[in-house]
Amino acid sequence: MPNTPGNFTAIVIDFETTGLSPGYGDRTIEVGAVLISDNRIVDRYQSLMNPEIRVSGFIENFTGITNAMLASAPPIIVVMNQLRAFIGNHHLVAHNAGFDSRFLDAEFRRIDHTRTNEFACSMLAARRLYPEAPNHRLDTLVAYKRLKSDGVHHRALADAEMTAHLCLQMIVDLETGYGIRPVTFRLIQQLAKVPRKKVHDFLSKSACRGK
Repeated sequence: MPNTPGNFTAIVIDFETTGLSPGYGDRTIEVGAVLISDNRIVDRYQSLMNPEIRVSGFIENFTGITNAMLASAPPIIVVMNQLRAFIGNHHLVAHNAGFDSRFLDAEFRRIDHTRTNEFACSMLAARRLYPEAPNHRLDTLVAYKRLKSDGVHHRALADAEMTAHLCLQMIVDLETGYGIRPVTFRLIQQLAKVPRKKVHDFLSKSACRGK
């Protein structure tokens, strides 16, 4: 991925969990976080964490994370405090940000911390920028854009890395396709919320404002 001028800085985050919702008692079992600064990956954080409940056979097969692996992992409270320090004041990006933000907020509440970091959703942004893609799952977009991947899926750091490369590719495509410089976190955040029929006008106006 070529380095490009700009000031996009954010942490891309991904969780593996025991289920679909913290509202049903599900917990996090792994986190991966990748820091993008000046449009390149500069740092990473990853850890398994012990949810103190057994994960189902489905989750073990889906993620490759076993109950035996989690038994020796650090407690969630320890990992969340480390993650909080790694995140700091950075903006956050996730592929399906609604899912990851709910789990992040639920685990942060357990350590008496309230998130103030804003999220952007790379999946929603990709739906606007790549409407012709077969679908907008992360693995599909990685293959569609021929992005760097080690072939591992449904592990937190691998998925965070792929999402980071997708973000960097979106920056390149916005720069080269629309002449938008710099591509900022705020623009990606706004793009994810633009009605699909208005995407071209939004990006054209964003290019004009940047000149």
